Amino acid sequence: MSLRTKAELLLVATTFFWGSTFVVVKSGLSDASPFPFIAVRFTLAGLMMLWVMSRGRLPRETLLPSLLLGILLFVGCAFQTWGLVFTTPSKSAFITGFSVILVPLVSLFHGYPVRVANAGGAGLGLLGLYLLVLPSGVGAANRGDLLTLLAAVAFAFHIVLVGTYTRRFSFLHLAPGQILVVGIMATVAVPFAPSWTLHWTARLVIAIAVTAIFATAFGFGIQVWAQQYTPPAHTALIFSLEPVFAALTSRLVTKEHLGGKVLLGSALILAGMVISEVWGGAAPSPVEG
Repeated sequence: MSLRTKAELLLVATTFFWGSTFVVVKSGLSDASPFPFIAVRFTLAGLMMLWVMSRGRLPRETLLPSLLLGILLFVGCAFQTWGLVFTTPSKSAFITGFSVILVPLVSLFHGYPVRVANAGGAGLGLLGLYLLVLPSGVGAANRGDLLTLLAAVAFAFHIVLVGTYTRRFSFLHLAPGQILVVGIMATVAVPFAPSWTLHWTARLVIAIAVTAIFATAFGFGIQVWAQQYTPPAHTALIFSLEPVFAALTSRLVTKEHLGGKVLLGSALILAGMVISEVWGGAAPSPVEG
């Protein structure tokens, strides 16, 4: 089995963990507000990764890349977690999945061309987003959906930047570095939140343990390693499975019912992801100037 095949199979496993933990995070937010939840989850995961992956040290040359990746990841996770307070796991996952469609557009800044299929996929995704976010007009927009849309933009930039940095720096240092940055930023942000709660219940402990170990330490560690061997567009295509896993998990665990417009909007976003990445083709290496 080639390294690329192994990388893509591990990315599928990572995507499963990410998709299935939307329900877990939603449950944990019943006992903790977003910033404390993110702070504990990412600090715990970052310390585990720092010890296991980089033996407690981060080379100086990886500090700036880790900081930039961590800032984007913090913005994405903060908006996504905050949005989950107001929206459902399935809707959150499909809106987050819009980041896949944005990846080729963001890649323009790195010298990649945007093909007709990419533009068509983006159009389908936008239509799907309209049905998910604005089902009854602008006045009826769920603020959780809008917050999640901002998270999708941050995640798209993060995917592209990870693909760039993993070709220059070791994933053993980038992965724990960016996760620790998220944990530190969330901890610093806690006192500035209008209000925050952190009630240590069994439900919250389970949510933090599952998300810290599987979705964060394992998931982001694998993402940074695997993107050494897969282009950003292929990574984004695999990530398109995340909302599917989230919808299935939410249906099984919480019996969430998706209405007609939500189903149609979700299907359009998923179709946009597939069209953009399958017929859009793998992005070539950027032209060196």
